[in-house]
Amino acid sequence: MSSRNALIVGAGPGISAAFAEALVADGYRVALASRHLAKLRPIAAGLGALAFEADTVSPPSIVRLFEAVDREIGAAEVVLFNPSARIRGDLLSLDTGAASTAVQTTAIGALVTAQEAARRMLPKGRGSLFFTGATASVKGFARSSVFAMAKFAVRGLAQSLARELGPAGIHVVHFVIDGSVRQGGHDPGELTPRAIAQSYMAALAQPPGAWSWELELRSHTEPF
Repeated sequence: MSSRNALIVGAGPGISAAFAEALVADGYRVALASRHLAKLRPIAAGLGALAFEADTVSPPSIVRLFEAVDREIGAAEVVLFNPSARIRGDLLSLDTGAASTAVQTTAIGALVTAQEAARRMLPKGRGSLFFTGATASVKGFARSSVFAMAKFAVRGLAQSLARELGPAGIHVVHFVIDGSVRQGGHDPGELTPRAIAQSYMAALAQPPGAWSWELELRSHTEPF
């Protein structure tokens, strides 16, 4: 049986590492990508994954990433886009150059990642394309307009792609992480990376006859 491959773009020690851990436990070969390769390598080594360098502000960097993963382990049938760039500030103080970079990193990075994933999934008629969202994907907050712009864009992209790619066998899911993620939490009621990863794995196991395009994840103690 051929191995199953997964790629996590924008990997780090939180949600992405927990998802990678769950994927490896389920038999996937996992590639992790980050612009900070030196920080990523020990995380990847600890998980039994491979580390790659990529910066989602640069479309050519994303294209090179997918080509490198193809060479090392083969095309990924599961792809998670996890990055976001957050800048805060009131409207009149926002630097438009920094805002443009943030939107490019998050929204255009998601678009190019989706393009490269689809190039590989469409000929096979299967695959899963996941996007990590946030409360800001559906609710804009004061002094956080640029973050909301980018996250709203990723949500719109995911919704459109679910309609476009779903009939071709590709499962697109946008996850709204609605609450503060407790990195070191152990309470089963807390919103932790491992709890989130379990929900990602549950979405991965959904049958085609009952796919979700979006899942909101929050602790049972988190107010709506």
